[in-house]
Amino acid sequence: MDTPNLVKALRKGWLLIVLGLLLGGGAGFAGAKVATPEYDSSVKLFVAVRTPYAASATDVSQGNAAAQQKVRSYADVILTESILQPVIDELRLDTTPTALARRVQPTINTNTVVITITVTDPSAVRSARIADAIGRSSIRVIEGLEKPSAGATSQVRASIVQTAVVPTAPSSPNTSLNLAVGLALGALLGFGGALLRNVVDTRVHGPRDVAATTDSPILATLGFDHEAKRRALVVSAEPRSPLAEAYRGLRTNLQFVDLGAGDGSFVVTSAMPGEGKTTSTANLAVALAETGARVVLIDADLRRPRIAEVMGIENAAGLTDLLIGRAEVADVVQPWGRTKLDVLPAGLVPPNPSELLGSAAMQALLELLTEQYDHVLLDAPPLLPVTDAAVLATMTSGAIVVSSARSSRTPQLRTALDRLERVGAPVLGVVVSMVAFRGRTRYAGAYGSAYGEYYGSTAAIDLTAAVPKRGRRLRDNETAAFPVAPAVPNRSNPDGSAN
Repeated sequence: MDTPNLVKALRKGWLLIVLGLLLGGGAGFAGAKVATPEYDSSVKLFVAVRTPYAASATDVSQGNAAAQQKVRSYADVILTESILQPVIDELRLDTTPTALARRVQPTINTNTVVITITVTDPSAVRSARIADAIGRSSIRVIEGLEKPSAGATSQVRASIVQTAVVPTAPSSPNTSLNLAVGLALGALLGFGGALLRNVVDTRVHGPRDVAATTDSPILATLGFDHEAKRRALVVSAEPRSPLAEAYRGLRTNLQFVDLGAGDGSFVVTSAMPGEGKTTSTANLAVALAETGARVVLIDADLRRPRIAEVMGIENAAGLTDLLIGRAEVADVVQPWGRTKLDVLPAGLVPPNPSELLGSAAMQALLELLTEQYDHVLLDAPPLLPVTDAAVLATMTSGAIVVSSARSSRTPQLRTALDRLERVGAPVLGVVVSMVAFRGRTRYAGAYGSAYGEYYGSTAAIDLTAAVPKRGRRLRDNETAAFPVAPAVPNRSNPDGSAN
C-alpha cells in the first residue's frame, strides 16, 4: 500500500484506532487489577572445587574452571525431585515437585560459580521460606553427588552467600507494563482494522474517493437533500438555497469543459440506479434555462422514466412516439416554466428500448434538436445494467456521470467509466451527489450560518399558472408556466431522489 492510500486508510479509520487504544489499554489495566499478585524471593549459592593439594596459582585456576563447568549442570539438578521433595516435606507444602519446579528459576551468571535460585509465590513470606529451603536442600544434594565414595569428603563445597529476603512489593502484575502492552496491541488491532476497512469498504464517501478513482473532472458536489420527497426541483422551488447554487455551479463548470466539436448535447447517467441522476438532470436543465438559453430536456430512460413525474407534466406521449414515427416533435415537446425550457417525456415504455435509442431515428432526432436548442440534455438509464446510456453518449458531445455518496461503489464507478471509454464516448465529468456534510442535518446548514445569511430567505417563487394542453407550443407573447410538482418517492429509492 502506497503512502496516499495509507494516509487515506488512517484518516477514514481513525475511530477504529482510537477504539483499539481504549480497549487495549482498558484490557491491560483491568488485567493487572484482577490478576493475583505474586512475589519473587531469591537465594544465592557459591560453589567451589576443593583443591587441598594446590601447589600453585595454576592449580587454583584449574579448580575454579572445573567449578564453573559443574555449576552449569547444577541448574538442572535444582529442579529435580531429589531437591524439591525434601523442601515440600519440610515446609508441608500442598504441591508436587513438578508443580513446584514451575515456580523455581535457577540462574547462573556467566563466568561465575554463583547460582541464583528465585522462587515465585502468591505469599511474600512463603516465597522466602521456600527459597531458603531449596538452597539448603541443594547444598546437601550437590555435595552428596560429588563424594567419590561413601564416607569420603565431597570434592565440591557449596554454601549460601545470600539468604532470601521477604519481598515488600509484588513482582507481578506490572500495571505499567500491562497498560503499555495493551495500548500497543490495541493500536495494532485498530490499525489493522482501519486497513481492512479501507480494503473492504469501497463506497464513494465524497469527491476525494471519486478523484482517487478517475482522472475525469469533478463538476459539482451536491449535498443530500432531506426535502427531496417534497420538492425535487430545488432550483425552482428554493432558488436561493445553497443546493440550488450548487446546481448553478455545475452549470458554470460545464462552460469550462472542453467540448471540442461538441454541439451542446450531452447525456446524464450513473453507474447504478438510485444515484440521483434524474433529479440532477432536471435541476441542471432548469439552471441552464435560467441563463436565457434554449434548453430541451429529454427523458431517454425508456425503462424507468421519471422526468415527467419530476417536472409535473403528462407522459401519455413522448420520445417513443417520435422514434416509431407516430408523432411529430411539436406534438410531444412540452414547454415548462417561464424560461425557454422544453421537456420531451419518454412516453409509453417500449418492449425494445435499446433498439429504439440506437436507431437512425434517434440520431436524426438529436441532430434536429441540436439545431433548434442551445443545450440538449438526455436523462439516460444507468450504465451497468444496460448499454443504452453508452450508445446515446456516442451520439452526443459526451456523458456526465452522477455518483452517489450514499450508495455508489468505486468499482462500479470505475467499470461505468471504462464502459464509456470502450465505446469512444467522452466523459465530460463526474457529479458527486447526496454528500453528507458534517454539521447540521439540513443541506443549508452544511455551509454554515454565514452562507445562510448571505443567501437569505429561501421562499419558493410562484411559477404556477394555466397549464397549456399537451403538444401546444407557447406563442411568443404567452407567459404561461407549468406548476412545479413534488417528487414522488420511488419504491426502490425511498429517500425520494430520482434515479
